[in-house]
Amino acid sequence: MKRLLQRLLGRLPIGWLQLTHNLMRFAAALVGVAFADVLVFVQLGIMTSMGTATLRPYSFFDAGVMISAADANGLTDGGNVARQWLLQAMADPDVIDGMGLFIANAPWDRGDTDISLTTFGVDPARPGFIAPDIAGDLSLLEVQDAALLDRLARGLGREAAAAIRPQSPLSFETQGRTLTAYSTFAGGGGFGGDGYMIVSDQTFLALFPARSSAAPDHILLRLRPGADVMVVVARLHRLISDPALRIRSYADAAQEELTYQKTKRPTGIIFGFGVLIGVLVGLVIVYQVLSTDVADHLREYATFKAMGFGQRFFIGIVLEEALILGILGFLPGFAVGATILAAMGKMTTLPLALTPFMAITVFLGTVVFSALSGAIATRRLAAADPADLF
Repeated sequence: MKRLLQRLLGRLPIGWLQLTHNLMRFAAALVGVAFADVLVFVQLGIMTSMGTATLRPYSFFDAGVMISAADANGLTDGGNVARQWLLQAMADPDVIDGMGLFIANAPWDRGDTDISLTTFGVDPARPGFIAPDIAGDLSLLEVQDAALLDRLARGLGREAAAAIRPQSPLSFETQGRTLTAYSTFAGGGGFGGDGYMIVSDQTFLALFPARSSAAPDHILLRLRPGADVMVVVARLHRLISDPALRIRSYADAAQEELTYQKTKRPTGIIFGFGVLIGVLVGLVIVYQVLSTDVADHLREYATFKAMGFGQRFFIGIVLEEALILGILGFLPGFAVGATILAAMGKMTTLPLALTPFMAITVFLGTVVFSALSGAIATRRLAAADPADLF
């Protein structure tokens, strides 16, 4: 390492020699930087998984425009809308079809495990509103009390899920009724439920008798191929007589919920502050190590200063130490962070994984903040007078 740094720097690697002079302090510093990186990795991983889990249910459906209540900040949030707005929307020349979407949570007592399934009620006669990988099984829902079950649901065994097919369905009780799952689809647990279930709108209304067929949670609209979604949305605002409704493109609705979850909901804000705390912890640790090192070698630095070496030389040494700590501390932090996220993902079924973008972001952040800590630690050298140190 000494020879490599000497070639890269074109001089004796003073920073490396000073750091390795006290191996215990050097090891403690690396552990501190690694801990800060692990904290940032975990918080970033959770934030990323929250975004993925938020957008996942939107991938189950295919629509051009979504009409929601004024207080609806997401698929499972807000009031109902009247079906009459669907009839008014169908008057637009670019709207070719519409469907009411019903959503509620259905509990499933599996004995030792209680599962909460976010349940969608759809019209099985309109497969065009369903994602292609699910639409092929939609005809199974024409039977009363039939269901498509999330095979990645938290608490549902993989073997039990894999055995579900039309020839070997799975029957279970929820909301006082017996449902039969004839097939599965890929969903996964999220922050608001353990998984998903799709049933027909008639089965949904039987499960939740307090709900009315005239008041779905959202209205999905399909548009004519080639239609400009934003133009249609603008026309619908004028066509539909309730100005309080949220009429958006389906893609915009998904992104608006993602923004809402990250910036308005407590979970997103907490995880964001967790990332900030991890950065501050790493900054403080590197600064303390470098500041202590500068104080311990202040006489040596003063000797260099008396010999005519300028502030740029001292900044180079301290930045060398900061970069060494940042780079070497990142490596164990990356390994531990990836292991923790993989373990958490396996236990929770959340989409937790360390992505290349996260690794690059945290690495660059570690190097930058380590360099910033080094620059702060050199301020004492700039004000030091060699005559006062001897």
